[in-house]
Order: sequence, then C-alpha cells, then structure tokens
Amino acid sequence: MKFSCLSKGGGYHFPPCHILNICGFSILLDCPLDLSALTIFSPIPTSSKASSFDEENPSCPNRSESSDLEEPMVRKRQKVEKPLDADDLIYAEPWYKTVKNLHLWNVSFIDVVLISSPTGMLGLPFLTRMKGFSAKIYVTEAAARLGQLMMEDLVSMHLEIRQFFGPEESSFPQWMKWEDLTLLPSSLKNVALGKDGGELGGWLSLYSAADVKDCMQKVLRLKYAEEICYNSTLIIKAFSSGLEIGSCNWTINGPKGGVGFISSSIFDSAHAMNFDYNALRGNDIIIYSDFSFSDGTEDVESGYDNSIPTTCNRSSLRNYENDCQELAKSLLNVDEGLEERDKLAFICSCVIDSVKAGGSVLIPISRLGIVLLLLEQISTSLDVSTLKVPMYIISSLAEEFLAFSNIIPEWLCKQRQEKLFSGEPLFAHAKLVNEKKLHVFPAVHSPKLLMNWQEPCIVFSPHWSLRLGPAVHLLQRWSGDQNSLLILESGPDVDLALLPFKPMEMKVLECSFLSGIRQLSTQQRTQISTKKQDLACCRMLNRC
Repeated sequence: MKFSCLSKGGGYHFPPCHILNICGFSILLDCPLDLSALTIFSPIPTSSKASSFDEENPSCPNRSESSDLEEPMVRKRQKVEKPLDADDLIYAEPWYKTVKNLHLWNVSFIDVVLISSPTGMLGLPFLTRMKGFSAKIYVTEAAARLGQLMMEDLVSMHLEIRQFFGPEESSFPQWMKWEDLTLLPSSLKNVALGKDGGELGGWLSLYSAADVKDCMQKVLRLKYAEEICYNSTLIIKAFSSGLEIGSCNWTINGPKGGVGFISSSIFDSAHAMNFDYNALRGNDIIIYSDFSFSDGTEDVESGYDNSIPTTCNRSSLRNYENDCQELAKSLLNVDEGLEERDKLAFICSCVIDSVKAGGSVLIPISRLGIVLLLLEQISTSLDVSTLKVPMYIISSLAEEFLAFSNIIPEWLCKQRQEKLFSGEPLFAHAKLVNEKKLHVFPAVHSPKLLMNWQEPCIVFSPHWSLRLGPAVHLLQRWSGDQNSLLILESGPDVDLALLPFKPMEMKVLECSFLSGIRQLSTQQRTQISTKKQDLACCRMLNRC
C-alpha cells in the first residue's frame, strides 16, 4: 500500500487531493480546483471604468488587434517591485488552477476516483475529458447534484468574462509567456508559478457546459453506507462526514484489510448529517486528510515520499485502540454546533447594525449550509428589530439550489429530519419567498430585479473570490459606502481579493467557519488530552 499527497489543499474550498495505491489499484481521492488563485486576475470593470480604461490604454485586451497586451507588458517591464495596486493584476480572461501534481500523472493508470464533497469535484471535468481516462467515479447522490450545480454556476459566471474579452486567439494566452510571468510582482508570481516555479502546468482554460454534462454521465451515485464492489476485489462505502450536505468519508476493504479515509469533517453539524464515527471502526488503517495525526503521508512540497507499508502490525493497532477511543471521545465532546451558532449570531448582529445605519450587506459565501442557516437567522433578527429590509439571492442557479435543499431529508441532521416529520419545512427559505421577504433572481441585470430593487438590502451572491459573478458588480457599487458591509469567509488572501476595489470605505467582516477536524498539538496527540483549542470566530477588518 502506498499513499501519496498531491495537494495539501487550503480549507473548505480547496480540499486535499491524494492518490492511494491498494491491492494493485490506484485510487484518486478528490479532484478540486484552487479557485483562490483567481485573485491574480482583474475582475471585469463596470461600464464607466471600462470606458476610462480604453481611453487611457488603447491596447486594452478587449480589442482585436494582435498587439493586445504588448503595451501593458512593456510598462510592466519598466516597473520595480512596489506595493501592489489594481494595475498589477492580470487583465485577461482567467484560467483555472488545478491540483499541483495531478497533471504529472498518467490518467489511464487511475482506476477509481472517490469524491468526498461538492467542492472536491470541481476539477473533475478536466480529467474526464482527457484521452485515456476510464476510471470509475463514485460520489454520493447529494454531493453529485450540488457539485454539478456549482460547476454549471462557475461556467455561467465565466461566460460573462469570456464575452467581455472575446474569443481567445490561441490556446496559450499572452500572460502565460515566461518573460511576462517573471515580471509579475512576487506575490502574484508565487500564485501563478508556485514557490518552486512548477505549478504553471496546472493552469487550464475552463471546461464548457458540455464537458460538465459529459462528466456527470460518468459519475456513479451512492447513498450513505451503500456497498460498491470494484473489480470483485474492493468493497467501497461512503459515510457522512458532517462537513456539508452529501459530504462523506470512505472505507475501502480488500483482501489484505480495510482502510478508512477521513476527509474534511465536522463532528456536530447544524444542517448536514453528523460525522459517522462508528462506520470507521474496525479498519486496519485510518488515513486523516486534514490534520496531522501521524507522519505517514507523503510531503510533496518538502520532497519526502513516505509510504504506508503493504503490511501492518495488527497487534500494535490493537494496543493503541483504547487510546484512539479516548481521542474520539475528547473530540466528540467539543460542542462545535454551539460555536457555529455563536458565529452566526455575531454575523447577524453586524448585518443588523449595517442596515440600521442605512448600508447594504453583501454575502458572497458559497457554502449551501451556511447560506441556509444565515437566511434563517438574519430573517429572525430582522423580525425582532422590526426592520423591513429585503433579502436577495442573485445567482443563475439559485432556484435550483434552494429547491434541492427541500427534498434531501435523508442527508440532513436529526434536528432537520424531525422538522419534516412534524410537517415543518426543512429550511426557512421557502416561507421567506412566499412572504416576499426573500427574492431570488438569476442575474444583476434581470429586469424583474431592477423593478424590485430596494436599498438598503441584504444580498447573497457568488463568487467568494470576488473575481466572478454578481458579487463583483455589487462590490463596485457599494465599496465607497462606509455603512455597507462585506462578509467574507477566511481562506484566500483578503488584501489581494479586495485590491481592485480600493480605496474602500465599506466595512469587511472576515469569518472563519469549521472546515475540518481540529488540528491537535503534538502534546495533545501524545497524551490524548481533552483540552480544547480556541477557534477564531470573526474579525472586522479596517480597509483603506
């Protein structure tokens, strides 16, 4: 058995990616995209900014001359390293960064792909459209549907950018030329090339809607605990991880024993089915993907290749069984649900303060569960404060997301399932829409939205990178309003994400939601301590 880490990932939006070789089969665990890398590109400017850009820069890339980017690149060559400004960003149609080392693998050697979450499948169409790819792809039914909607939404948002810049003249964009990359500021260069300069090959132009459709036709959907037998050798099962609706952990049983793979997980979820600990018991080996419980994985960035041996000492595993059970008890005693509720309550208080001051609120958070919970709590807070402020969801697939969330009781936590049995809706958004407190529109230029629009308001809209979708237009509108509020999820470089919108008067609230099992210190891992670690909740950022 050999376990190789292709990418350590970067939180909820960019889960880790691994290759597991077991019983002669190669299993790819998740296939995400690093969408935080989009921040090195400039968002589409508003019509006024676009016209001024054209006047100041006759070689703007939306023109069709062959020297599209020559003049801006000449100016870049004359620059010295200085604090970043919006002009340093790449003004071109964005490409998308895949897992660092995945493009180095021969896809025909991959036998199975296991997807653990909706975000873990965003890079899957890049694989399925490659020649020679024939692996079986397994994902839970709920994660498959949510992942498909996220990919279709990404394609829809990217289409706006493609229409602005026009069709690409070649398959190799100007900004990827080495002489131009070396002239980028160091912070942008590190994103584009990586620390060792080896990540340039991971950039690809986005897949099409047809690629997404073809990819989903190759996906095999599972329910929790449903057994799948691969090649009459491996028995594969998915179990709830608690992270998001449909997210899962995996067990893989073969002739030489069982392996449990724990993806990013949450023990106590306020909306998704809770972490299934019992399903992982009895395995010979447990692999943790999102915190360091042992040193038995490959560290690609450090150059080490550590493999799990093909045989294991079962007596040693039994000797540590009691310690592992103690660790599980200590982790399960952590009231994660209470902490998340406290965070949501704090966010709601900040939202109410902003709208009371006459400002609007923009929430480009893409976690379906968090959005549904925020909708409930914000509406309750508005009712208590007697404020009549409209809430909007602006997304090309918002109606499908909300409709899907009403028909998935088997993927939700017990508290949500009990609502169904008592005749209540699973989530509050359907009631809010009927009461006309929540309005759903496909785009910012929708005629019905323009007729309905009121400010101040509260808007949920993609994309969290602040480079795609309606959030860009709304942020350009409100960035100068000191009473307005932007709520961001911690993860990407916030300063870089906000760079095109400076100077900013708008308040920014950066929030940290649970994205995986908490990392324990060395002393805690050794002593199986029950001491809890504090988790940062939210912080208000002052932006110039």
